[in-house]
Amino acid sequence: MTTLSAPATTVSELKTKIETRQARIAIIGMGYVGLPLALLYSEQKFRVTGFDIDERKVTTLNKGGSYIYRIEAEEIQAAQKFGFEATSDYSRLREMDAIIICVPTPLNEYHEPDLSYITSTTHSIAPHLRANQLVVLESTTYPGTTEEVMVPILEKENKANLKAARNGETNNNTIFVAFSPEREDPGNTSVARRDIPKVIGGLDTQASEVAASLYGAIFNRTVPVSSPAAAEMTKLLENIYRCVNIALVNELKLLSLRMGINIWEVIEAASTKPFGFHPFYPGPGLGGHCIPVDPFYLSWKAKEWDFRTRFIELAGEINVNMPYHVVDSVTASLNKHKKSLNGSKSWYWGWLTRKTLMICANLRRSPSLSSCRMRVHWSATTIPSSRLWARAASTICR
Repeated sequence: MTTLSAPATTVSELKTKIETRQARIAIIGMGYVGLPLALLYSEQKFRVTGFDIDERKVTTLNKGGSYIYRIEAEEIQAAQKFGFEATSDYSRLREMDAIIICVPTPLNEYHEPDLSYITSTTHSIAPHLRANQLVVLESTTYPGTTEEVMVPILEKENKANLKAARNGETNNNTIFVAFSPEREDPGNTSVARRDIPKVIGGLDTQASEVAASLYGAIFNRTVPVSSPAAAEMTKLLENIYRCVNIALVNELKLLSLRMGINIWEVIEAASTKPFGFHPFYPGPGLGGHCIPVDPFYLSWKAKEWDFRTRFIELAGEINVNMPYHVVDSVTASLNKHKKSLNGSKSWYWGWLTRKTLMICANLRRSPSLSSCRMRVHWSATTIPSSRLWARAASTICR
């Protein structure tokens, strides 16, 4: 039988529970963001419960195993010594002091934001809320999601008539709500997770204060901003910055090819400037979950304000077309050798979205797969560069 810890009744009591490692933490979504976060808290001797609707994940974790390539089973087992466990039973959220949501935010078939994971999770959370809990959303999304989508569901569907704390007002019928964007960088071993600053935007100053205390226990620096919307926009800016600059260098690459200039030589030379320049490199397109997806979240939201994000949309257009450039280049190369694309064989070297992702098996939205699909359409044979990806590639490229 689970023993409930005494719930905090004030902001100071909740902060004290966090500081003394007595706070119970729930992390919803045991994926590539949620599971590493759970391990960070376990390392600091917090008792963490991971929630996921996928029973296979729950079973694997409770057996001390791992399904994420870069996370060893020994790390899960070490966390279990400090009380880490997984469950799909949302009623256990009443035992928790803090609830952190780490669920996917993909695009639908029309390239519009798909918030179904956020809304379904929020509907599942609401009936089990109690006073003075902290609820934090980490999923990347457009500005306004926390306040306009999540908070109304939490307030309407909880059973205790709880309201999100606003304007510094708290009582026994309030919960604290914040947004803190994930900054997970799968496969990056050069920067410790604790050293990545954590941006926090609370619904009011008290929510920000409690969230800062929670994240300050595992991150060396927290960065408070004025609102959840500001924190949501911060995450989009980070990823759109990369998207736009990658598009710029991709376009310059296409121009340089026509002009007979080596773009790599140009970037290397430009990188010697000690100020005002940061190198980005051309490639076959954009991969992973964040950069190919996030700009569309902001473009969609901008329409609500009668604003068109032309610069962002142009960058997306350039990057989306890069796999076509790859296929055109292969076709031109084959033509030089008097061979056709139809029936040809090619070796694909580098199936992943970036050089470090071999560690975490991340094939999501890899531009290599787009090129593969196009070549298969022309009856060409593709050979992946690693046996590790052969099965995945052959499935996705059909």
